[in-house]
Amino acid sequence: MQNGFPFHWFLIAFAAYTALLFLISHLTARKAGSSSFFSGDRKAPWPVVAYGMVGASISGVTFISVPGNVWAQNFFYMPLVLGFVCGYAVVAEVLLPLYYKKNLTSIYTYLGERLGRKSHITGTSFFMLSRLLGAAVRILAVMVVFNTFIPAGFAKATSSTFVFAVVTLVFLVLLYLYTFRGGVKTIIWTDVLQTTFMLLAVGLAIWHICRDMGWSGGAMWSALASSENPLTPGHGYLDWFDWNWSTGTNALKQFFAGIFITIAMTGLDQAMIQKSLACKDLRAAKKNMYTTSIIILAVNLFFLLLGALLCIYASSKGGFEALGITRTDELFPAVASRCLGFGVCLFFLIGLISAAYPSAGAAMTSLTTSICVDFLRFDKREDLTDKGKELVRKYVHACVAAAFFFIILALYLLSNDSVINLVYKLASYTYGPLLGIFFFGILTRCKARDKATPWIAVASPLLCLAFNILGKRYLGFDLGFTLLIVNGLLTFVLMWLFRIKNNVKESAASLR
Repeated sequence: MQNGFPFHWFLIAFAAYTALLFLISHLTARKAGSSSFFSGDRKAPWPVVAYGMVGASISGVTFISVPGNVWAQNFFYMPLVLGFVCGYAVVAEVLLPLYYKKNLTSIYTYLGERLGRKSHITGTSFFMLSRLLGAAVRILAVMVVFNTFIPAGFAKATSSTFVFAVVTLVFLVLLYLYTFRGGVKTIIWTDVLQTTFMLLAVGLAIWHICRDMGWSGGAMWSALASSENPLTPGHGYLDWFDWNWSTGTNALKQFFAGIFITIAMTGLDQAMIQKSLACKDLRAAKKNMYTTSIIILAVNLFFLLLGALLCIYASSKGGFEALGITRTDELFPAVASRCLGFGVCLFFLIGLISAAYPSAGAAMTSLTTSICVDFLRFDKREDLTDKGKELVRKYVHACVAAAFFFIILALYLLSNDSVINLVYKLASYTYGPLLGIFFFGILTRCKARDKATPWIAVASPLLCLAFNILGKRYLGFDLGFTLLIVNGLLTFVLMWLFRIKNNVKESAASLR
């Protein structure tokens, strides 16, 4: 898919937004040391964190994939979002009090205190794998669209893989340079920019489509209500609930999966929880979490509304094939660049750039934190001076950026799935063990067989993979995103079966 947006404007928008990010990085990184990089000095205002976390949660995946997903799945994504809201409540009432009580910098330190060193390393390793893959997929979605702005003549004369690699490398180098000093403090404020520009881009696209189609607000809703999706007979674009139990988009599966996805991908994810831990106290962090959940609900509905309008609008312009759209992730970029005019396309591009930087930056920062605190044990190292720790931290940060580059390149060569689905598929396999290990520590008084934890964490996703393949082949049943629940539950049960029978005498409450 090539678009007609002028390449020089792409470069101008990219350079201007990058310069703005570097200005914010400079302002937030003044007098910043290792402590500021990891915790933001615990002075972040909770309304700012809450607003910014919306952009970090929806990222480039929501910006591109959620509107496009309406083409194939209507509003079947909304039960998942309703589950998100319940999941945020669990994070606020169960996990945040634990983290603040123990004054954690890395949340995986809890696993070491409660279950043992091997459980600690296992949890951290699965977080790192989850975050590397998840963030790489998110960056991939944006880099693929960036590639479409490369002039067609140059793209034909050069290997597409080479062009993609160069674009990705430039992006990651810039990303490293603007995050390597300020860390989480910088990420919190750039998240605010991300949220703002993404919502502006979506709002302008909706306004332009309605104006072009001659719709008032009432006419728009009438057109949406009367539409039927040819890919899902009997369903209109606005239908929220799929009650077919055998499908992965079943409403109940989606809802319960949404709860556990949020617990895992927010409450047990250092990248997301690190921002809440930057708030001054537990009360502020809880306010942040509840506010984020409400805004997430409204924003996702906003994105799905855009998706339904894009489907109807694309049909009025000759159909998806006429616009060169072959995958759901191409719907918004294709319509924005070819049909919605220069101004909307420019804001789409800025929204896309704003979606890419902070999401990837937060992942890079949190992975650096986990390696330094959980593996290198900065909090217990007396052999390193503050200057030495700073040099090591910068080296680790650079290695994380390099790891992102190679994973993104591999995913580009191998993947052809919708990005939103790919993110949650990967999360179902990699966050499941983390979910089971954490809740074994929180909900039981048992002492873990620490040496068995790594084996359990590997066995559980492999068993789930086998179960899902056999279930679809012989029973016609797809676990969908509930695979995360099954994976976490299986890990929990295996931890219980392999526990040390002489239980510790302390209660779970005292351990927490």
